[in-house]
Amino acid sequence: MLIKALIFDVDGTLSETEDVHLRAFNDTFKEFGLDWNWSRELYRELLKTTGGKERMAAYAIDYLGETPDTALIASIHIRKTARYGDLIAEGAAQLRPGVVALIEDAVKSGCRLAVATTTNRPNVDRLIEATMGRAAADVFEVIAAGDEVANKKPAPDVFQLALSGLGLDPSECVALEDSRNGLMSAKGAGLPCIVSPSVYTNDAAFGEADAVVTCFSQVATLSDLSHAITTGG
Repeated sequence: MLIKALIFDVDGTLSETEDVHLRAFNDTFKEFGLDWNWSRELYRELLKTTGGKERMAAYAIDYLGETPDTALIASIHIRKTARYGDLIAEGAAQLRPGVVALIEDAVKSGCRLAVATTTNRPNVDRLIEATMGRAAADVFEVIAAGDEVANKKPAPDVFQLALSGLGLDPSECVALEDSRNGLMSAKGAGLPCIVSPSVYTNDAAFGEADAVVTCFSQVATLSDLSHAITTGG
C-alpha cells in the first residue's frame, strides 16, 4: 500500500491528554462556583459525547436533569480551553510512544501529515508546541479541527475536511485513532484506520478498524503501517 498521507486524531491518539482535559474542566467548574466535579469513571462515559461544550450539555441533561445553559457552557469552555493550554505548557502531557518515530519516518519518506480532531485549534497548537517545540502548522500540513465543521465525530465531517485540504483520495491516506467515535468518523469518510486505544477507550469495540495495536510503537514506520493494514494487525 502506497501511503501518501497520515491523518492523526489528537486527544488520546497523539497524546494521552484526557486527564489534562479532565483537570481543566474541574478547575474551571470550581472557578465558576459550580459544584460539578467529574471523576475519571464519569469522564470515561462523558467522552462518548464528542466536543467539550456538547459534553457539558449532555452532563446537564443526563446527570443533572437540567436544560443546558448554552451561554454559561460557552463561557466555561473558553476558560477551560485557556486552563488546558496552561497545563499543557507546564508539561502535563507527552506524545504517545511511537508517534514521533512515525512522524519522522513519514517526513523522511515524503508522506504528508494532517490532523482531524474534535478538539479546537488552540488545543492542537499548545500540545504540539509543548511536546515538539514547534508550531503545529510546521509539523502538519493540514489541521482540521472540531470548531471548523458542522458535525463532530462520529460524523465524518472533520476527516472529510482534512481530505479536502490534502486534495487526496481516502484510499491514499491512513487515519490514526484511539476511540470508537473517531474510528466511525474515519470509516465514514472512507479512510483505512488503525486504532490504538487510549486509557479512556480501551473498553470499546473496534471491529471495523483495519488494524488495532496496543501501542503506536508497533506501527512506527510507514512499512509497519502498511503491513498492519494488509494483515489486520
